[in-house]
Amino acid sequence: MALSVGIVGLPGSGKTTLFNALTGAGASEYGKEHVGMASMADERLDQVSAVIGSPKTTPAAIRVVDVPGTGVQLLGNLRQADAVLAVLDGYSANADPARDLETIKLELQVADRDHVERRLERVRKEAKSGDPVKRAEVTRLEELLAHVEAGGLLADAGELPPELEPLTTKPLIPIVNGPQELDAKLELELAGLPEEEAAAFRDGKPSALADVATRLAEALDLITFITAGDTETRAWTLRRGQTALEAAETIHSDIARGFIRAEVIRWDDLVRLGSHAKAAAEGLQRLEGKSYVVSDGDVLNVRFNI
Repeated sequence: MALSVGIVGLPGSGKTTLFNALTGAGASEYGKEHVGMASMADERLDQVSAVIGSPKTTPAAIRVVDVPGTGVQLLGNLRQADAVLAVLDGYSANADPARDLETIKLELQVADRDHVERRLERVRKEAKSGDPVKRAEVTRLEELLAHVEAGGLLADAGELPPELEPLTTKPLIPIVNGPQELDAKLELELAGLPEEEAAAFRDGKPSALADVATRLAEALDLITFITAGDTETRAWTLRRGQTALEAAETIHSDIARGFIRAEVIRWDDLVRLGSHAKAAAEGLQRLEGKSYVVSDGDVLNVRFNI
């Protein structure tokens, strides 16, 4: 499943402009949720693809959700997101990004309070059956509701019921949309230009997507691994510390279910030597089991049998 990020922002912040710059979706309908995919550029991927001779090269992707406003019900649509981008106005004459960020944080807190209250109402009904697990959850939810009503965050409340999907525990990444930081309107215009021409306009600054991808990677502690074969070379994201079995699950659940071993080689070793066969002959390609911790830049070939 692709990494998912939600975009929030106050009216006029430029969040839909940033959404379009990231995804190329061309969203324009006001008051509607927009969903698109943004590719994450990785220069290593093209080098591996050239060595393998794959006819198709697919970068890792981010699923981007742009919600129309900051109301409780709208923000609830971001509960499945891995992180939240807060787009802040840096253009207006009275722009105050710090103030706007605090407003967004408060909106997220209010949304979480509503989320806990709704869950508590539902579990109270279920607990009437006498189920001790549900009764225990009612007690815990009552504690959490009191905590958030007092201005606390769920992130500071200790262990949470697994059914809760709080927003305030997700990484919140502020993006100031302004001439001195990330210019969403300019990035949208540059997205339609050839890559070299767009890079010249940026004068050495990273693209909006590269900037967002870097911040996401840092916030979520992400790594990238690569699969390379006769039909496609593709990049995938994992959390740092995840295993070869979890990498297989990221590719396809059937591959994880039938996992046998993973052939592993560093991307730069593969590029330097020019083939899997030469890498194996040099002892630089090895077989690893399910518990192998994947490193950034690993090229994996998962052997499986269903």
